[in-house]
Amino acid sequence: MEDLVIIGYGAAGFAALIRANQLGIKPLVVGYEEIGGTCVNVGCVPSKRMLRIGELYNNSSKIVGKKLFPEFFQAFQDKAEIVNSLRKEKYEDVINSYDVKLKIGKAHFISPNAIKVNGETIEAKKFIIATGSSPSIPNIKGLNEVGFWTNVEALSPNKKISSLAIIGGRALALEFAQMYKRLGVDTIVLQRSERILPDWEPEISLAVKNYLEENDSIPIFTNVRVKEVRKGNGGKIVVTDKGEVEADEILLATGRKPNVEMNLDAAGIELNDKGGIKVNEELRTSNPNVFAAGDVIGGPMLEALAGRQGSIAAENAIMNVKRKIDIISVPQVVFIEPNVAKVGLTALEAMKEGYDIDHRVVKMNSIAKARILRENYGLIKMVIDKKFRNILGVQMFGKYAAEVINEAALAVKFRATIDDLIDTIHVFPTMGESLRIVALAFTSDVSKMSCCV
Repeated sequence: MEDLVIIGYGAAGFAALIRANQLGIKPLVVGYEEIGGTCVNVGCVPSKRMLRIGELYNNSSKIVGKKLFPEFFQAFQDKAEIVNSLRKEKYEDVINSYDVKLKIGKAHFISPNAIKVNGETIEAKKFIIATGSSPSIPNIKGLNEVGFWTNVEALSPNKKISSLAIIGGRALALEFAQMYKRLGVDTIVLQRSERILPDWEPEISLAVKNYLEENDSIPIFTNVRVKEVRKGNGGKIVVTDKGEVEADEILLATGRKPNVEMNLDAAGIELNDKGGIKVNEELRTSNPNVFAAGDVIGGPMLEALAGRQGSIAAENAIMNVKRKIDIISVPQVVFIEPNVAKVGLTALEAMKEGYDIDHRVVKMNSIAKARILRENYGLIKMVIDKKFRNILGVQMFGKYAAEVINEAALAVKFRATIDDLIDTIHVFPTMGESLRIVALAFTSDVSKMSCCV
C-alpha cells in the first residue's frame, strides 16, 4: 500500500509531490497527457509570451507611426520554444530530481482507498486529486458540425486566419482578443453578460472595454445571446439575437470545467455546485483520506493558487495539521496590456458580507509614473471597512498592475489599514505608488498634492 498517491502532474500535483518529499514521503504520481498540465503547455506561459510579442510590436508601431505585426507562424514558434524549455526545466527535470514513483495513465477509483491505472490496482493511505480542468463547451446549435477553437488550438493554430470571433468576455476572451488583434487579425468579442469581466468592479469593466475598443479597435458586444453557428461562404457565421458575425474561426472562451471523470462515487467523493470536487477549508473531500487541489475543485482557477493548494493538501494529508488558505487575499490578473488586477472583495461583495464600506477611485492620470511613461490610462479602486479602515479590496487597470497587486494582496492578507499604506514610504516614481495615492484619497484631495507627499 502506498503512503500517498497524487493524481495529476500539473501545478497542484507538482507542489504536492515536492512538499511530500520534504516531509519524508515518496509519493506515487499518476499523470496523463503532457506533463506540467495547463499552465506551462496551453495556459499561462504560452499566452503571456504571445501577449508580450504583441506588446513589443504595438510599442514599435507607436514609435515608427505605422502598424507593425509579427510574422504569424514565427510568433507561435517563438512561443513554442519558451514552452518546451520551461516544461523541461520546471517539470521534466524537476520530477527527475525528486524521489517519486511515476505512472503514466488515467486513474479511476474502484473503492474508497484504491484506484486502477492501466489495469493495475493501487491502494493508498491518502490521495490528492489534482487533475485540473478542461475547456467548457456550451451547447450551441451547429457548433460541433462547423468546428471551433479552444485555447489549445488558438495557441498552436494550424492555419493563418484574418478574423476571429470570440464567444465570452472574461480573462481568456480578452487576452486572446488582444493577442490576435496584435497579430494583425480582426477580432470581435461576444459576451453574454451585461458587461465584460462581470465579477469585477463596474468602473474597471467599463474602463477595460473602452480601452480595447478605442486603442486596440476590438469591437465588444455585451448582452449577446448566441443562437447557432453555421458555415458561411468563406468562413463561419455566429448567429446572435443582435445579428450575425462572420469570421475565419470561432474561439470559445466560455470557461473551464473540472476534470472529475474518475468514478468518484466509488470513493464516496462528492461534487460541489460548480461541478468540482467538494472540499472543506483544509482541502479534504467527503472521503476523509482524499484531498483535492487546484482547478479540479471548481473555485478560482489560478496557477499560483493551485500550487499553494497542492502544498497545503500534502501537509494536511501527511501531518493532519489542518492548514487553510486565505482565499480573500489571493490576487487575480487579466494579462492584457495594460494589465487588469484585483484582490479581495468588491464594494458589492463587501456590503453583502455586512461591512460598512467606503471606497475611492483614482485615475492613473494622478500617478506621476504613469504620466512619465505616457501611459496614464486606467484607474485604481480601493474598498475599505469604514470603521476600522482595513483594506478589503483593490482593483487596478493600468501599467504593471500585475506587479502592483502583489503588495495589495499582502495588505489584504494582513488586514492592513489605509494608514499602514500611507505611513509606508513608496519609491517615487513607480506604479506601485498608486496604492499609497489611493489610500491618501480617503483623507485628501490627491489632485491637489505635490509629487512626494
